Amino acid sequence: MNSLLIMGYTSFDLGIFNEKDIKVSIIKKTIKRKLINFLEEGLRWVIFTGNLGFEYWALEVAKELQTDYEFQIGTIFPFETHGQNWNENNQIKLASFKQVDFVKYAFEAYENPGQFRQYNEFLLENTEGSFVFYDEENETKLKYMVEKMKQSSNYEVYLLNFEDLQETFEEMND
Repeated sequence: MNSLLIMGYTSFDLGIFNEKDIKVSIIKKTIKRKLINFLEEGLRWVIFTGNLGFEYWALEVAKELQTDYEFQIGTIFPFETHGQNWNENNQIKLASFKQVDFVKYAFEAYENPGQFRQYNEFLLENTEGSFVFYDEENETKLKYMVEKMKQSSNYEVYLLNFEDLQETFEEMND
């Protein structure tokens, strides 16, 4: 696989409001293990959409892995205005999404709901697979995108779920 889209729950979805929460280290350890597997299989591009939570933690892990693996990181934001109203702490995280190998904006600004459909279609057409932290028993707005991913032919979907995190937690405590 050449390009992998990263998506997942936001920190709000997970009830994580502190980066020092033990759940963050468990999630990041799981991300690292999975990303290393993808990289060792030849992954060349990791693509983000600029969301806080899982995506941001995966971005941090990906940036760390760039010291040992040769791959590119890209962020394709839905809008140029993405995150403009975020607080100062989140602005720092937003800046991190912009300090990657490739940055693009699908649209200048939000005009209509159809833009999200076009944006999602663009992401699916320009990546070969996705790594998504999503559990169908804990639905969020990701449900629509995960369904579109699964319906796309020749598109690989790798779901990370709460069971995977439990395994990581147990390994950390062995």
